Amino acid sequence: MSIKAGFGTIAICLAAAMPLAAKAVDTPATQAIHIDVPVVLKDAKVLYNMDHSSAMTGDQPVGLTYMSLTVKKFQKDHTSWKMVAVFHNTMAYLLLNDAAYNKARKTSHGNPYKDQVAALIKEGVQIEECAVSMKNNGWTNADVLPDVKVNSGAVGRIVQLVQDGYVQLEP
Repeated sequence: MSIKAGFGTIAICLAAAMPLAAKAVDTPATQAIHIDVPVVLKDAKVLYNMDHSSAMTGDQPVGLTYMSLTVKKFQKDHTSWKMVAVFHNTMAYLLLNDAAYNKARKTSHGNPYKDQVAALIKEGVQIEECAVSMKNNGWTNADVLPDVKVNSGAVGRIVQLVQDGYVQLEP
């Protein structure tokens, strides 16, 4: 089964389902919310298809934010989970080490996303880079961040994960 959600849908649903750690301000609007369909998951297999550069909030990739929120929600709810994030196409550069990132993005500041990626890996998210995207950009395995896995191609990998029961989210 595959569920493909657009950016707006994901932003609304995940923002409602996975609030930030800060306490919400108690306003009449929040007091008026009544949950009719509580979402409780025992097990979850989630695939984040990370290929749209338009899925950014300013300079922050929405997918990285929602992966982190999803992990925190699963941990809080004691949900058994597996998560794979497949980076390819215009988002493949997010997984480059500082030197390769600087060259690809024509900057000298290094990869600003490396700490977020490392934190997700540490929490148990499997982060994958597409070999086809790497080849198209002239990158090698030495150019990617530590502990990032390289798959033989994002499209086939996404099909494989969906066939294995992962729900696809596409921020």
